[in-house]
Amino acid sequence: MMTEMKMKDFLDQVSSCAPVPGGGGVCAYAAALGMSLGSMVANLTAGKKKYAEYEEEIQLILKKAAGVTGRLASGMEKDAEAFEPLSRAYGLPKSTKEEAEHREQIMEEALKKAAQAPLALMEEIMEALDILSRLSEIGSRIAISDVGVGVQLCRAALNGASLNVYINTKLMKNRETAAEMNKKARELCEEGCREADRIYEQVAGSLCGAEG
Repeated sequence: MMTEMKMKDFLDQVSSCAPVPGGGGVCAYAAALGMSLGSMVANLTAGKKKYAEYEEEIQLILKKAAGVTGRLASGMEKDAEAFEPLSRAYGLPKSTKEEAEHREQIMEEALKKAAQAPLALMEEIMEALDILSRLSEIGSRIAISDVGVGVQLCRAALNGASLNVYINTKLMKNRETAAEMNKKARELCEEGCREADRIYEQVAGSLCGAEG
């Protein structure tokens, strides 16, 4: 499993000509790292007298963040699983009419599944941004910069995942379904990027606002 690989092995595999992990797996990894930073901030806040009024909420955040991190990380495997049938479909014969029709049918379903994986990842990233937003308000001030770093990782992963939707829907024959998936990806991307930018500016302002 990719989640159990050593970092050097993962980087080497990404760098190679192997079909996976590719952009989708890297996006999932980046988002999981972003959410992990959120958990770190929550852990640094938990049990501190200064933030005692938020202790119950912080404990709930820790549980929720752990679940989101796990699902984001599993997106690495899900992306690879979604790409595998598409990779096989590209190699199907198409020399006869029957073969071509069969290939087209298999390709269409494989393209749809390959686009669904990054869409699902985008939805999980929105959950991560929601948690990071709250941590930017109640998290320990000594680690608030890590909320900003986590947000930027999630923002990059969100944008990247949207591209993985578009590259698959671009080839789909069912343009209505493709348009629906593109619309959803675009809306998630726009909403998520707005929220990520807001959180980042809030964090940056709290760190250097006095100088500006």
